[in-house]
Amino acid sequence: MQWKASTLALLVSTSLITPISFAAQTTDNVAPEAATGLTKQNLVEGKEWMIASANPYASEAGAEMLRKGGNAIDAMVATQLVLGLVEPQSSGIGGGAFLVYWNAKQQELTTFDGRETAPLEVTPQLFQDDKGQPLKFYDAVVGGRSVGTPGTVKLMWDTHQKLGKLDWKTLFEPAIELATNGFTVSPRLAKLVDNDQEFLQRSSAAKAYFFNHDGSPIKAGQQLKNPDYAKTLQVISEQGAVAFYQGKIAQDIVNTVRNETSNPGVLNLIDFTAYQVKEREPVCAPYRQYAICGMGPPSSGALALGQIMGVLSHYPISDMGKDNVQSWRLLGDASRLAFADRGKYMADSDYVPMPTQGLLDKKYLEKRAELLKGKDALTETSAGSPPWSHTNNYALDEAIELPSTSHFSIVDKDRNVVSITTTIENGFGSRLMVGGFLLNNELTDFSFRSHVDGVPIANRIEPGKRPRSSMAPTIVMEGNKPYMAIGSPGGSQIIGYVAKTLVAHLDWSLNLQQAIDLPNMNNRFGAFEIEKDTTAEAWVPKLEKLGFKVQVKELNSGVQAIKLQGNSLVGAADPRREGKVIAQ
Repeated sequence: MQWKASTLALLVSTSLITPISFAAQTTDNVAPEAATGLTKQNLVEGKEWMIASANPYASEAGAEMLRKGGNAIDAMVATQLVLGLVEPQSSGIGGGAFLVYWNAKQQELTTFDGRETAPLEVTPQLFQDDKGQPLKFYDAVVGGRSVGTPGTVKLMWDTHQKLGKLDWKTLFEPAIELATNGFTVSPRLAKLVDNDQEFLQRSSAAKAYFFNHDGSPIKAGQQLKNPDYAKTLQVISEQGAVAFYQGKIAQDIVNTVRNETSNPGVLNLIDFTAYQVKEREPVCAPYRQYAICGMGPPSSGALALGQIMGVLSHYPISDMGKDNVQSWRLLGDASRLAFADRGKYMADSDYVPMPTQGLLDKKYLEKRAELLKGKDALTETSAGSPPWSHTNNYALDEAIELPSTSHFSIVDKDRNVVSITTTIENGFGSRLMVGGFLLNNELTDFSFRSHVDGVPIANRIEPGKRPRSSMAPTIVMEGNKPYMAIGSPGGSQIIGYVAKTLVAHLDWSLNLQQAIDLPNMNNRFGAFEIEKDTTAEAWVPKLEKLGFKVQVKELNSGVQAIKLQGNSLVGAADPRREGKVIAQ
């Protein structure tokens, strides 16, 4: 399914939905991924092609494919394979991904859904104790219970078969070489391993890999080899995706998940053979002279982002500027309204009816924007009543989505554009390791409850269903051409990170690097979250005066963005992570 450059269709229908209060949740009760310091980044310019990823090794792997005459899809595969080695806590072949793609030749925009799926054996009680109460988060995460069917390998294979240029085996060479000969452990990886020692040591394979013979965790600057990963990649490079989904690799994953002693899961071989990547139409929302386009359900990213921007479009936020507390009030409360709708309506639309178009309806967003006409913080936010032909009523979902993910953006010489966000969910996923890679804990992105007072939750777990995500790989269109590729890791904070960066660039005229560098200030559930140890802390008393609850915390975005500027390219990487932009 594609979106033609000349079209922006937003359908409208009717609704009989009753609003629901969204006052219960104020913040995540799980600690965010640790900060690992700032690395100064500068704007990078190029003419022919550009790649921006979260790790220098990964960017170089993608750049190598582009130098060889490969296209953005070829570079995407090579980049992802290396990320799974050097940034294993965030993504890999044991996880899933969403990809937004601009096909320059066809002048079409499309998306590919490589999200993990729930095993066919799951029950609504998967994440509940014997009294029917939700499990504590890490009791659900660590072990086999949380592992969904991985989609990343199939995503890479399907998109390469359809769109790639270089030989499949060539794309694996950088990752295999690094895994065989070794790579230098980054400060970020070393710190995150150190912080996660308790959980990583529960898995014998993870313990053997991430810890030295004396029991100490790996250190920054240390050379690390992963021969098991090299062997796994060699098999997939020779046999294609079938080796992952129908061969020994799939059997090893199933055995590891089902035989995990303390917290076994229900993944089975049939889940692998049944897995499909789904090509879906992008969700596009107008903003100023642009169209903000991204991944639709099961991701909530593009919908929530489109709602935020749609509400902001009713206010002169461009004139107000970044130094006006009212700009941040509007951004924060627009986000709260979007998260209220997200918590009620957004899930896998293949399983539950969803008012996808109604949530972006112009009149609906105008009505939501009217709620922000005052000067103070909203005392309460609730889901609205978007135009919709169904009468389904859903209960509030308070599922947690954690910030351990990766994003990268690529533009090739033909101006094909890739914007991809990829994940294993929590840092180090389930902590289970097979064949040199970590398995996801994606099933914890479902609601742990299936119903509240007899009312079903849209994001409840069901066999074969894909859990709701906040990943927001985005391509901004201007007229009939792509203007920017952008995205970020960060769990449900992703939506706020991308929105802030877009507003800072499109409205406040900051260049891409300045927009990314601007301190993060997000509001999802009522508490304004302010980035710790930044100039944003000066906003705390001003926001409190408007009636906001404020929390100062680490907000570790990882925005990687590329702007298409006439015949040139401009790229920027987030200083909060270890990203690198490479161009020619």
